[in-house]
Order: sequence, then C-alpha cells, then structure tokens
Amino acid sequence: RTVAAEVRKQISGQYSGSPQLLKNLNIVGNISHHTTVPLTEAVDPVDLEDYLITHPLAVDSGPLRDLIEFPPDDIEVVYSPRDCRTLVSAVPEESEMDPHVRDCIRSYTEDWAIVIRKYHKLGTGFNPNTLDKQKERQKGLPKQVFESDEAPDGNNYQDDQDDLKRRSMSIDDTPRGSWACSIFDLKNSLPDALLPNLLDRTPNEEIDRQNDDQRKSNRHKELFALHPSPDEEEPIERLSVPDVPKEHFGQRLLVKCLSLKFEIEIEPIFASLALYDVKEKKKISENFYFDLNSEQMKGLLRPHVPPAAITTLARSAIFSITYPSQDVFLVIKLEKVLQQGDIGECAEPYMIFKEADATKNKEKLEKLKSQADQFCQRLGKYRMPFAWTAIHLMNIVSSAGSLERDSTEVEISTGERKGSWSERRNSSIVGRRSLERTTSGDDACNLTSFRPATLTVTNFFKQEGDRLSDEDLYKFLADMRRPSSVLRRLRPITAQLKIDISPAPENPHYCLTPELLQVKLYPDSRVRPTREILEFPARDVYVPNTTYRNLLYIYPQSLNFANRQGSARNITVKVQFMYGEDPSNAMPVIFGKSSCSEFSKEAYTAVVYHNRSPDFHEEIKVKLPATLTDHHHLLFTFYHVSCQQKQNTPLETPVGYTWIPMLQNGRLKTGQFCLPVSLEKPPQAYSVLSPEVPLPGMKWVDNHKGVFNVEVVAVSSIHTQDPYLDKFFALVNALDEHMFPVRIGDMRIMENNLENELKSSISALNSSQLEPVVRFLHLLLDKLILLVVRPPVIAGQIVNLGQASFEAMASIINRLHKNLEGNHDQHGRNSLLASYIHYVFRLPNTYPNSSSPGPGGLGGSVHYATMARSAVRPASLNLNRSRSLSNSNPDISGTPTSPDDEVRSIIGSKAMDRSCNRMSSHTETSSFLQTLTGRLPTKKLFHEELALQWVVCSGSVRESALQQAWFFFELMVKSMVHHLYFNDKLDAPRKSRFPERFMDDIAALVSTIASDIVSRFQKDTEMVERLNTSLAFFLNDLLSVMDRGFVFSLIKSCYKQVSSKLYSLPNPSILVSLRLDFLRIICSHEHYVTLNLPCSLLTPPASPSPSVSSATSQSSGFSTNIQDQKIANMFELSVPFRQQHYLAGLVLAELAVILDPDAEGLFGLHKKVINMVHNLLSSHDSDPRYSDPQIKARVAMLYLPLIGIIMETVPQLYDFTETHNQRGRPICIATDDYESESGSMISQTVAMAIAGTSVPQLTRPGSFLLTSTSGRQHTTFSAESSRSLLICLLWVLKNADETVLQKWFTDLSVLQLNRLLDLLYLCVSCFEYKGKKVFERMNSLTFKKSKDMRAKLEEAILGSIGARQEMVRRSRGQLERSPSGSAFGSQENLRWRKDMTHWRQNTEKLDKSRAEIEHEALIDGNLATEANLIILDTLEIVVQTVSVTESKESILGGVLKVLLHSMACNQSAVYLQHCFATQRALVSKFPELLFEEETEQCADLCLRLLRHCSSSISTIRSHASASLYLLMRQNFEIGNNFARVKMQVTMSLSSLVGTSQNFNEEFLRRSLKTILTYAEEDLELRETTFPDQVQDLVFNLHMILSDTVKMKEHQEDPEMLIDLMYRIAKGYQTSPDLRLTWLQNMAGKHSERSNHAEAAQCLVHSAALVAEYLSMLEDRKYLPVGCVTFQNISSNVLEESAVSDDVVSPDEEGICSGKYFTESGLVGLLEQAAASFSMAGMYEAVNEVYKVLIPIHEANRDAKKLSTIHGKLQEAFSKIVHQDGKRMFGTYFRVGFYGTKFGDLDEQEFVYKEPAITKLAEISHRLEGFYGERFGEDVVEVIKDSNPVDKCKLDPNKAYIQITYVEPYFDTYEMKDRITYFDKNYNLRRFMYCTPFTLDGRAHGELHEQFKRKTILTTSHAFPYIKTRVNVTHKEEH
Repeated sequence: RTVAAEVRKQISGQYSGSPQLLKNLNIVGNISHHTTVPLTEAVDPVDLEDYLITHPLAVDSGPLRDLIEFPPDDIEVVYSPRDCRTLVSAVPEESEMDPHVRDCIRSYTEDWAIVIRKYHKLGTGFNPNTLDKQKERQKGLPKQVFESDEAPDGNNYQDDQDDLKRRSMSIDDTPRGSWACSIFDLKNSLPDALLPNLLDRTPNEEIDRQNDDQRKSNRHKELFALHPSPDEEEPIERLSVPDVPKEHFGQRLLVKCLSLKFEIEIEPIFASLALYDVKEKKKISENFYFDLNSEQMKGLLRPHVPPAAITTLARSAIFSITYPSQDVFLVIKLEKVLQQGDIGECAEPYMIFKEADATKNKEKLEKLKSQADQFCQRLGKYRMPFAWTAIHLMNIVSSAGSLERDSTEVEISTGERKGSWSERRNSSIVGRRSLERTTSGDDACNLTSFRPATLTVTNFFKQEGDRLSDEDLYKFLADMRRPSSVLRRLRPITAQLKIDISPAPENPHYCLTPELLQVKLYPDSRVRPTREILEFPARDVYVPNTTYRNLLYIYPQSLNFANRQGSARNITVKVQFMYGEDPSNAMPVIFGKSSCSEFSKEAYTAVVYHNRSPDFHEEIKVKLPATLTDHHHLLFTFYHVSCQQKQNTPLETPVGYTWIPMLQNGRLKTGQFCLPVSLEKPPQAYSVLSPEVPLPGMKWVDNHKGVFNVEVVAVSSIHTQDPYLDKFFALVNALDEHMFPVRIGDMRIMENNLENELKSSISALNSSQLEPVVRFLHLLLDKLILLVVRPPVIAGQIVNLGQASFEAMASIINRLHKNLEGNHDQHGRNSLLASYIHYVFRLPNTYPNSSSPGPGGLGGSVHYATMARSAVRPASLNLNRSRSLSNSNPDISGTPTSPDDEVRSIIGSKAMDRSCNRMSSHTETSSFLQTLTGRLPTKKLFHEELALQWVVCSGSVRESALQQAWFFFELMVKSMVHHLYFNDKLDAPRKSRFPERFMDDIAALVSTIASDIVSRFQKDTEMVERLNTSLAFFLNDLLSVMDRGFVFSLIKSCYKQVSSKLYSLPNPSILVSLRLDFLRIICSHEHYVTLNLPCSLLTPPASPSPSVSSATSQSSGFSTNIQDQKIANMFELSVPFRQQHYLAGLVLAELAVILDPDAEGLFGLHKKVINMVHNLLSSHDSDPRYSDPQIKARVAMLYLPLIGIIMETVPQLYDFTETHNQRGRPICIATDDYESESGSMISQTVAMAIAGTSVPQLTRPGSFLLTSTSGRQHTTFSAESSRSLLICLLWVLKNADETVLQKWFTDLSVLQLNRLLDLLYLCVSCFEYKGKKVFERMNSLTFKKSKDMRAKLEEAILGSIGARQEMVRRSRGQLERSPSGSAFGSQENLRWRKDMTHWRQNTEKLDKSRAEIEHEALIDGNLATEANLIILDTLEIVVQTVSVTESKESILGGVLKVLLHSMACNQSAVYLQHCFATQRALVSKFPELLFEEETEQCADLCLRLLRHCSSSISTIRSHASASLYLLMRQNFEIGNNFARVKMQVTMSLSSLVGTSQNFNEEFLRRSLKTILTYAEEDLELRETTFPDQVQDLVFNLHMILSDTVKMKEHQEDPEMLIDLMYRIAKGYQTSPDLRLTWLQNMAGKHSERSNHAEAAQCLVHSAALVAEYLSMLEDRKYLPVGCVTFQNISSNVLEESAVSDDVVSPDEEGICSGKYFTESGLVGLLEQAAASFSMAGMYEAVNEVYKVLIPIHEANRDAKKLSTIHGKLQEAFSKIVHQDGKRMFGTYFRVGFYGTKFGDLDEQEFVYKEPAITKLAEISHRLEGFYGERFGEDVVEVIKDSNPVDKCKLDPNKAYIQITYVEPYFDTYEMKDRITYFDKNYNLRRFMYCTPFTLDGRAHGELHEQFKRKTILTTSHAFPYIKTRVNVTHKEEH
C-alpha cells in the first residue's frame, strides 16, 4: 500500500493544471494533468488512519468534533439474557449430565451474544424518509397561504351582475363610462397596509441584510421531510435484524370443553381430544385428556385414584397447527370404567333410555347405577373403550368465519389467481362440500382470524371392539366426509358435548407447556390451567431447537395371544419406565391423564372384553431423564383382568412380559417394534439385552415370534435421532472428555483411528437428514467452529480440521439455502443462519463467566499453531511475511510474554483497568488442566483461520462458499469484533488491530471475489447479485472495525476489476448496476460522512508535518491557503476531491458517468443512481447528528460537485415548464385546463405578447445555451428522476456554506452561470404548488400520467430489474422466468402482477380522506415555499457575486427571468413577500437594468406585480403595490417621467383583464388606492410632477378596470365579448402598443372558438398597425408602406392608418417599444396570419399575405425562409385545385333585437357570420336559449317571419329576436370580378333576403298573385372582419 507521504506528494503535484469540471463541459482549458483518473475508475484513497493522526483537529469541542472520528462507543458487544417463555426455565433436574446434554442445555440457556453497531440505525438503510416516520417529522408545519386555494367568494357581486346583464348594450357607440363616477369609486375604497420605511433611503447593503435576516428566519430545517421519497422497493442496503430464535408454533387454536351430558348419568366418563390429518394419515397432536364428571361420579373412584393434581384438571387446550388443511379432524374418544360385557352391551342403556323418561324407568336406572357402583369399586383402575366422534375442523373455521367469509377468501385468492370474482363468490354459495374440492391444499385454511364458534356435538359412534387401530380411524374419517357415509346408518349414542373453538389469544394466562411448566403470566397457581398440546407436525418443520424438551410417547398397537395356551381374554398392558431391574425401580415419569396425579410409575391400556388379540389406542407420555444409561428400559407387563367376582380368582393375572432397552449403542431407541412376549418374569440383567435375543431357559408365547406391536416416538432436543449427527457429536465429545476407546454403534474406535473417523464423520454430515440438522443447527455449527479454532490433539499430534470444518459448514449452509427457499430475506440470506450469527455465534470459550474455563482459555500461552498455515497456502500468498509468533503487532521486537503486555505496549496503560476484569474470568487456573486433557492449548483465531481456508479452498468447496458468501463474511466480522472485545482492543489504533497476514488474506479474498463477480455476472446473474451485495456488506462492516484506509483500498481493487471489464462490454449496464448496488451498500454506513473526511480541506500539506493553517481554517470554513488553490477543486470531481472525500467522490462519479448523455446504454440506470444520491442526502438531512447548520454545511461540502453535474444535465431534465407553455400554438391566450383550474397563471405566451416578445421560443429555457451538436436528442429523464435530482440540488444549495458558493460563482463563466439560472428556473416549475383542487382531482385519477408510467415500466423492464429484485419477486412467486433463463431475456414474458408493480400504491386507495388531502396540500405548500426560498437565496448569492466582481451584468437578466417566473407560479404569501423584497432590492441596485436593457422583462414585471395587486390576500397586495410604486418612482428618478412604466402597466392591465378568468377588480382597486396613498405620502417628490402623473395613471387604470368589469359580465356572450374587446381596442387607437395587445387578445379568443378567418383578420390588422409605425420610423423600400399595402387582404385594414393628429410619434420614450414593432415582429405576425388563413381554408388570402412577406425575405436574402414560403404557397394553391367545389366558408343571418329588455341592443340589426352549413334552426335555438337563460325563457320570443317589425304591436315586457337567413349580394358589374367561390365569399358588405307577399297583405296566395320582395342590407365593415357580427348600416328594398 502506498505510504501516506507518497499520496501527499502525488496530490500536491496536481494543482498545476486546471482540473476538469466534467469531461464534456468545454469551458475548461487544456488539461495538462499527469494524473487525471477517468471518472469510471477509482482514485487512490487517502490513508485515513494516517491522515487523522497527521491532521489533528484544533477545535477540541464544538459540533465539528464528532465529524472527525467515529464515536468511542460505536461498537458494543452485549450479552443479553434470552427471553424464557416459562416461569422457570426448562432444564433437567439431574445435576450430573453427560457432555452432550451439557452442551445442549448450554446452547438453550446461554445469553445471546450480540454485536451492536450503536449508530447503525442512522445509516441510509434506515432512512426515515422512506418510512412512515415522515409523518412525525412533518408535525407542526405552518399552513402556507396560497391564493389559488382561497376560493374567491362569488356572491358579493353576483347581484350587480344580474342587473347589468339586463342592461347590456351594444358597445360600439357608448361613450367610455363617465370619469366622474369611476373616480368616485376609487376615492372611496380603502388602501392596504403601507409597508413601514419603504420610502426611506436605506443603503443597499442594509436592505440586503434585513431581507436576508427575514428570509432566513423561521425556515424549515429539513428539506427532505417535505419531499416524498422516490418509489423504491425495499432499499438494497436495508439489512433487517434477524428474528430472535424461538420455539416454533403453528397457528394456534384454543379449544374449551364446556360440558358433556348423556341421557343417563350412571358412571364417570373420560375423554381425550387429538388432531388427525387424514391425508397424511398422521396424528398431528398429542392427546389432551379431560373429564367433565360431577363430584358425585368422581366419588365412585375414590379408592383407585390418588387426589388429583391441579395440572390434570384442565378443560381447555391450545393446539398448534403448522400445516392447516382441509384434512384435519378433531377426534374425541370416550372411555369408561371396565365392566363385564362387550362394548355393545355396555353402550346399550345409553342408546335406549331417554332423559325425558327418567321417572318411567326409575327402577331400571337404579339397577344400572348399583351395577356401575360395583364395577367402579372393583375395576376402578381399568378402562374400556366406549365411544368416539370427530369434528371436521375446517368446516368450523370456515363457517365460523362466514360473516367475514368474503374477506378471508379474497385474501386467500391473492395467493393464486383463482377464477374471477363471481366464480369465487359462487364457490362459497354452492356449499362447503364443493369448496373443499375446489380449494387446493393449504390455501383455504387460515386459523388466525375466524370468529370463535361454540359447537354442540350430539351424536357419538359406539366404539367397535375390533376396530380400535388408527388405520380404522382414518377409514372412518375419510368415510365421514362422504355424503353417504356408512356411519350415518349406525345407531348413535345420543349425548351433548359442548366445545368452544377460537383462535388462541396472543399470550393466554394460566397456561402449561407440554412438560407442565407454567408459561409466563401465571398469576395464581390455584386457577384451573389451560394445557398447551404438543404438535406432531404433518410434515417436517425446520426450526432450530431453543428449549430443552425430552419426551417419549409409547403407543401399544396390538397383541396377538391367539396361540397362547390358557385363559387370557380381558387383556391390559401395564407400561413402566425402569431405571433398573428391580420392580421398585419404576420411575414416576409417566404423565397422568385427567383428574389424577401429575406423574405416575405405571400406565394401563384399556381392556377390550373377551378379546385374545386386542388392538390398543393408548398414548403413554413419558418424561425422559436427561442422561440415559444402559439400564433404562420400558417394561411391558400383560395382565388378564377377571371382570366377574369369583372366589379365589385374583383381580389380575400376569400373562406375559416384554421390554425395550432405551439405549442401543449409546443412541436412543425409537421406532416400530414387534416384540416377542415371554411367559415368565425376565431373568437377571435382561435390561441390557433386547427381547429378540433368545435367552436360555425362557418360555415365549408362540415360539418367540413377535406378537406385540408397539411404537415409540421421541420428541427431544437432546437426542438427534440421526446416526450421522450422533456419531459426529459423540466423537467431538470424546475428544473433549478424552475418553478412549469411543463406542459408536457397533464400532469401537481407538485413538489412533480417531482422526480418520472424525474427518469421515465430518464429511458424512452431508448424508444426515435435513430436519435434525436444522434442529441442532446451533450446536452443530458451534462444534464445527470449535474444531477450527482449537485443533484437537490426537495421539500427541495436532490435527488441523480447519479445512474439513470449513467444507462441512459450506455444504450445510447450502443445503439450508436450497431447501428452505421461503426463509430468505431480499438478499438471499437464510433467516435461520442469520439468526445464528447474530445471536448465537461467539468465539469459543469466550463465554463470560463460563462455568468451565476449559482448555486454551484466553490467558494461556499465546503460541499459535502456525505450522498448519504454511503448508496449504498457495505460493502466491506467501508474501514472505514476518512469522513473528505474536498475533498482533509484528513490529515489536522480541516476543511479548502475554497479550496483556502486548496490549500495554501498544496502547499504553489506558486499557489496563478495563482488561483485567474482563480477562480474569477466562485465565487458566493451572497448566495441570492441559496435561490432564492431553490438549495443547493451540488456539487459533477464527476469523484468521476462516479467511485462510477460504482463500486456499478451490473447486466445489469454493463454489459453495461463494454461493453463501454472506454467511462466512458475517461470521468473520463477528469473530473479529469479539476478538477485539476480549483483547480490549476495541479502542486500539486501527492499524495495530489485526496482523498483516490476515489483512493480506482479506485482500486476496476480496480481490478474487471481485473477479468472480466480473467474470460471471452474465452466466449466474442471481448468484452474482447475492455475492455482490454480500461483499459490499462485508466491506461496510469492515469499515467499523479495521483500518479504513485499507478498506478503501479494497474498494478500489473491486472498482479496478469492474472498470477494466467495462471497457470490453457491449452492454455495460448490468455490471454498472451491480456496481451501484455495491457502492450504495457501502455508503449506507452510519458514519459515511465521517469516512469522507468532511473537515479536511482539499490541500494535503506538502510536507508530512501537520499543517497549522488547517487548524485556523476550521473556524472560517476558508483560510488563506484556500484562496490560492482554485476553489473549483471543491466543486469538481477533481482527483484531490475524489481522494479526500473518497466515498462521496465515487458516488458523484457514478452519477456523472451514468447521466452523461454520451454514456452508451446506461439510460436504464438513471433512476437507480439518482435514487442513490437522493437517499444519501435525505438520510443526512434527517440525521440528528447533523442538525447543526455548521455541520450540515460540512456535509453539503461533500456534494458540491453535484451542482456542476446537474448543470451538465440541463438539456436532459424533464421539462416541468411545459405545463405552462403550450408550445406551438399561434398565440394562445387559451390556457389549458390545468391553468384554468388553478386560475392564477398567465400563460407565458400572453405575458410575452404583452411584453412584446415574439411567439414563445419553442425551445426550452436553457436550450439556447447548448452547443449545436447537442440538441434535444438525448433521452430525457423521467419527471420523477428529474424531480429527485433537483431536490438534491436544492438541498446542497440550502446547506452549503454561502461564502463558498459565492466564491465559486465568482469563478464561473457567464455561460455556466446562465446554466445555473436555467436550472433554478426549472426548479421553480418543478416544485410549484399544485393546489388543493389538483390534489382532489388527482385523488380520483392518479396524478402521474401514463407517460411517466410507461417510462417507469420500461425502466423496470430494461434497466434496473437486477436479478436481485427478480429473485425477491420470484421467491414470492411473482415473476415468471423468461425462457432465456434470466430476467433480461425477452420482455414479452415478464408478466406484470398487479400487486407487484411499485406504482400500485397510487391506485390502491383511490379515495383519500379529506384530512389526508389537507395534509398533502400542507406539505406540498411547505415544500413549494421552502424550495422557492432556497432558489431566492441562491439568486441573492448570484447577485452578490455580480456586485462584487462588477462584471457579468449580463446574467442579471437571467436572475430577473427566474424571479419573474417564480412570481408567475402558484406561490405562498410567505414566499411572495420575500420575493418582492428581493425584487425591490434588485431594482434599486441596478435600475438601468430594467429601464434600458431588459425592457421586455420590465413589461413582464409590471404584469406580475399587477397580477399580485389583484390578489385576494392582503399581505401579497401590500407588497406588490409597494413594489409597483417604487418601480414608478425609480423610473421617474432616472428621467423625470415614467412613461415606460406607465405604458407597460397600462398594457399589462389590459392584458390581464383580457385573459384572466377569476380576476377581482375590488382587490385591484384597493391596490390602486394604496399606490395613490404612497404618492401622497412621499414627501421627497411632493414638489415634482410625479404625484400628478401617478394619479393620472391610476385613474386611467381604473377606467380600464371598469371596462373590464363589463367584459366580465359578458363572459358567456361571445359576440358581446368580442364587441367589447373591439371597443376597448378602439379606445386605444392612440396607443399602438395597447391596441396591438387587444387585437392579439381578440385573435386569441377567436382561435379558441375556431373562428380562424376572424383570427387571421386580427393578425392582419396587427401587422398593418405595426407597418404604419415602422414606415414612420425608418424608410425601407422592401417594407410595406403602412396599411395601404394590406388592402388586397382586406378592405377593412384602412382603419389602422395612423393619420389622426393625436397619434404619438413612435420615437417617443416607451412607445412602440414592444418587440412586435420591429421587422421581425412584423414577419412573425404575418406568418401567423398566413397560418390562420390556411386553417380557415382561405388559401387565396394566404397568397396575399405572402406577397407582403416575400419582398422582406428577398431583401434579407433569406433563401431558407423563401423556400419555406414557396412550399406553403404550392400547398395552398394545390389545395385550391383539389378542393374545387367542396369549399365552404360561412353562413350569414340577419338578427334583429327588439324590446327594452335588450338595453342598447334594442332595435339594432346585425349580420351574424356562422360556421358553414349552419341551419336557421340552430342559430335560432342558440340565441333563444342564450337570452332565455338571461331574461327568463317565458320572456324571450323568436319572431318567425321576416317582415318589418312593428314596435307598437309588441309586448313591452318581452324581448323579441328576429332571425333571417341572408345571402351575399352582388351587382351585375361586380360579378365580372367575383368569379371563384372564394371571390364570392370574401370582402362581403351587402346581403339580400326575400320575403313573399301578395297585394292584399297576405304573405302567400295563388301562384299568379304571388310577389317576392328583395331586401338588401349593407354592413359597416366587410366580412370576414375582426368580429363575427357587424352592424347593418343601410337597408333598401326592391
């Protein structure tokens, strides 16, 4: 590794050339580095440990201290006592135990050894922004006030409007309302509050300071708390803490037995309950014994039964079912006291007597009772089978849940898509029978959530004496499920058994385990308990043992005494568990049944009357002693019971004996046995032999044949019941005890053979059953690890078992992985193994206060068995290391005597006091122990040995270790931590913690694994993904314990391998994606910030001595030595930056590389890499350690290059401004629906129209900066990714040190600063507040439109579905494998499951509650406010840099542009007041900026200010009017008049009025009044003309306002509205700019209603107007001479001529300054006019327009434009040819209005132009409907004829409309010129209609009487005109 000094030299040499910003920013000069490292590769890291030593931090205390180094308590080793379910822990009573039992018990009782990374939860894996903690962090947000949310209250002027509607009039001729009345209104309105000190002359610096303070106060600290995290699946760096290992339970069911009643009560009845699985043919629980006998009945048995223990009185039980299915039955068996007669006879009374007839049969009952009494007295200890019944469990569960049936079914069906809804619903209706058949297997059975049910079982089946076996039972149960069951035909025993079945509660009280231990919460021992019933799972359950359990179940099955001589008919079997052969040696270990003692020494089976070959159905449960000897055995004694009382016949006669020895060759003997039965008592010493052995002189039944069938089952966490495991444990324990020879099975193993046996037993572990392996997993792994760490000494030789153990571990772990798929987390870690490492694993013999110090405890001698190492190392790894015998620091001369000395010599004495107490408990007591055990204390360190074994292994072992690399990595890390902990090195310097050779092994390991990843990622995608994440987590862990510089170098080596491979790959994205995962996991380290050395400045000193200046610089953030280095280094991914901020450098380099538009094939990773950065930043943001702003600034420093990177991506970012800017519409005053909804926005086009700019640029804001090569051909990022990037940018800008930013801005070129401003512009749009209404709308739709969805889907399919996510999904069964075998193959085969895709959350809950919408709006409002304030802060910094450098004024325009854009968006009152303050400061600093250079911006500003002057929120109004007033004042001070502002304000107002729908004149009136008030109070300017000018302006504005009100009323009447606009435009005849604005407004309205011809006319008029003024300004031959030139296009144009005297001359200040009054403006207007004519189909007019245009282009030699024009002309003429005879222009109607109701329209006649083919009925319907709505439908009447109307005959209270169809009329001479259809429909002024009449006055008569009258009308203007209705001026009749 490079020495720190070299690194430093290398770095200091790099400051000569200028660093590159990013490779394609072409601003950077020539790059002359001798060490630039491309961004795709990693640089050499700084040696972190060295660096920290050589750069001591001067600030001893203070917040920055914690950023320097990890906290001292970073890692803790905790021993936490495990939770015990029971009150006393389950351990055997014996004190003497064999070693295996001891190990088991220790394994079940020792504390968990947990390594805690105390701050781990602060890493990004636990980022609160991705969790629900978001809500907590959003508490207490202020509610931001937005105008768009404050719905204007419409009622206040509704009434006036109705009034006005009635008075509406024609507008052409009314004078503009009287001045007097309007001024009166203004004088009476109230001003808003004036801003204090607004008029004082405060110095700019002071203003800035105040603004800054105000802006910075009450800001929201955490930006990301306001920003929803991007949709991600579980973040890859999240490692869940494994579950604590605990006892396994299935779904638990509580069964309570309430009552059992027969028709007659004559004797006690005993019951048992158990679960059976018919399909598996298996009993799946032990028996639960209970009885519900009355005290009186129990009294009958007193002599035979000892007093009952409370544990046997349970009546409720908890059953556990791991695999619930349709095949589970609850079987209830009843027994009674033995009596004479077979079962049928004994059951007869129960079947014939009825309770109701009790009195009738009194005598018979008495007799029965007395018989029963006798039998109880005599035979009370024997039982006989009586009756049984069964309950189909799932029926109960499903019918009990029937109220919720649908819900449970729906849940279930998500498991497998079963049919449609309707099918599923039906299945539950068809009845349960069919349901059982349809639901496959387990899916329909959920026992956790059904409703409790109470059952009453009324029928019991009599038990058949010859059908007692389980086989028979399964037949019956299977039969019960058939509808035509045989059982139905049997005569039942009637009884009533009541039971409750319910899901078991979480922690029930008064519970007993199967061993009768009390479960916690057992308040009172006298309460009747509930029994937990042990489950015998139907299939294997893979859960490690965690408690001591040692039970034996004995099932006598059948006996065959058919061939036995003598009388043996009523047979019972007595079962005893013996520890010796003497009859008194029976142990009291047999569990009692019900109402008896807890344990007994014997158990009897039930008797089947007169049956020589009985079956049995008993279950005898035995508590096994922990340690068994060869003498323990089961003894079976067979008796004949005589039921009748005869003289001299004993009650029971022994008729046979047999037995089972419990141990056979040291193993527990279980299974099925068929035993011979001896006729006489077995001889001495029989117990060690089995009865199959023919003992001499013994008599056997039936010739020593097997006649007794019995099954013995053990449920034990001591006995493995697996030969391979048994052998392994036995050998290991033999080594421990040093007892030879070892007996295993039939073998005796001598010491000299032991090594081979041990090795073969280790490799044979593979053959063992998986279930016992899992059950004994903890012990097994412990033992294997012990063998690695302490190689045994066999026959004096150290035997190295490291390799064998390593292989065994690898294969066991892989078996678990393959077979237990369901247990993996998202990283493929098996949960059982993860729990083992986390809780169980510890370094052997480092148990705190362990009872047996054991050999090789920690003190001992420290000579390691190193000889084992060198032999197996491959040569490449023999890095001739110093083979010093010390294990930690090779540089200490000599061999220290003990680790204590060594520690002391390394650390000094500070650790001693700690180490003594921790070591003392493990020190050797004496070396006597060693000699005793023959064990040399060879103790290896597990992590070192593990690393070594892994490095040297090969072949299949290596493969299986790679498959499960995570396991070995985590083991290694835990071992390392424990080692440090026990040697008190957790505080030691990191460089001296581990020996060099161990570090070499790690390096070798990491390097080979990295090369595996690189070489195999295409073949074994899934495995490589796992390996990749495992390696990353490993390095992440190492950062907490090892030399961090070393770990960085490991990261670099991984990078190196990847990048060398990347160059050769055609499609690198998969590999880069892996590298992103890798990096993201490493960066999720909780001390990520500290690892990046945030406090170091980027100049390592030239000499190795610590620098003095770096100390001083800490306080200021900048010191002198930073001035001389280019600040750019901090903002660019320069080599020094990447070296010092190592991880941040890697992250940002990845970002830069992937977002680079030229990066081939990486676009699928955009989202992934952006999420990585977003996740890091949002995690820092919420991290309590970094809440101090000074620290946050340090953290932000690590991300300064992000600004540059994002500036680079401007062309690729999603264009959020498009919502405002409908592209390519002619002049859209049409706002799209989004805007009309939120109402406040003025579409940009309008703003520009007012400002006098041309059509909005069709490019995006930043595009004019881009070099021509990069147009928009880049793939654009999705909206989501762009938003994430921008929020990251804002975070950095918010938290970075302002002085640093300012210095950097100073260094940036104008081009770059403009880029930055573009970015801010985009941010404004991106974080704009959407408004509550939008949230409500989004609620029903899903906001992100399909476009974004598609992008996501594609990204998911092509990009970031790595095999990891794919594996996660597959393990949940959610992704079909595509045929190619990998997730990348063919896309068609990806079947998207609805419930998987990650945008599901939007659609899932469609209707959010009101409160949620409120909350969303609240957060969005705060985000918008904060984001805009950050943008404002940044703009202020930019402005300061300009003030400082006094150059770069050109960017102020950009600043203004962003400011104005932000004013145009939906903003909160809070933001706006700061924004206006900034704007006022800007204007006062650079007045000439607005009034001379950026004139268009001035127009824009006026518009924005006016817009806010009409706001409904008073604070916004008062700030806006203050700004507007100051703007006028400043303009006045520059040149003693403020014509420019006057002009612009007037224009703005008229434009606002023309476009804004929800515009409230009342508010604007108040603002105007405020401005007047300022003018009156402004003492300085009292003497000038300023106050008067202000007053004039305000009155004029007020006038326009009043006009507007009228327009507002006519909003619904398009003709009237256009008339009104027309009149306003006419009123502006003297101010060309405004007339132009209104013509534009009219054009917009026409376009909206598709009146293209009229729109074209408006544009032609506009062009004519411009031409007039241009010809006044400059005389250019090729320009039109004014209006005259346009006559051919329309005869009406002459109105635009500027002839009247009052016309302003165009060169006067502020007149005609708009951008339309230029040559290009004119061209633009004409081009639009041509387009509109074309849309109207008037192609001849297109030609006329181009006739004006062509000379202009010819003069400019603009061939390109000319070719376009001629192309369009060709198009136009060919359309004329094609459409000949098919053209339609319009239909004309005469409309007359009569009646006072019409106000000024009364007696007016108009010609209306309607769209082609409009029928008379249509227009009549429209007008009638419209006026009907206005005046009332009964009031309006349409006059049906065309005759002249006589006013006198009309009803004065009604309104009449007369409508007549008219046609264009031409004189004969005209017809010569009007040849084509176009000629006949263009420039029309005369129209004609005919009315029929007869001379006598009737309209119609005979043909010869009929006359026809022609009426010819002349209109005031020719059609098409700029309006669609024109007044009739003249009428003549012929």
